[in-house]
Amino acid sequence: MRFHRILRYLSDAPLRRRVTAATNKVEAFNGFSKWIGFGNGGVITDNDPVEQEKTVKFNALLTNAVIFHNALDIAEAVRQLQEEGHVIDPEDLAHISPYLTEHIGRFGEYSTHELGLEPEAYDPHLDVDFSPLREQGLTTAGLGRAA
Repeated sequence: MRFHRILRYLSDAPLRRRVTAATNKVEAFNGFSKWIGFGNGGVITDNDPVEQEKTVKFNALLTNAVIFHNALDIAEAVRQLQEEGHVIDPEDLAHISPYLTEHIGRFGEYSTHELGLEPEAYDPHLDVDFSPLREQGLTTAGLGRAA
């Protein structure tokens, strides 16, 4: 059965593109998560399994919080461009990654005075028509370029 799957993979270019795109997304996430968890060179030095689990879960929480923040920033940039009259191509948006790091000061000083402030309600809607991508089968998994 395993040999059959390998032959299917080798003979099916769209399947290879989907697998490559999915693999690239996972690797990008893992690289981003590793970049976020830079302390001790990314090595968990505690021998206590409970502390190890805390470290892994904290890194996952922090990684997802930064991804969410980046997604909010991207959505705000899209809205601003639309307000300025620009037409947003959904295929361009499909290629934008939330794994942005240039704006993060990992070694800076941080303030916690804003922790008690309640954020404004988040509007997840973007006025972009993604239906052409769906109709072409160009979902996020299908946008990989490698064959």
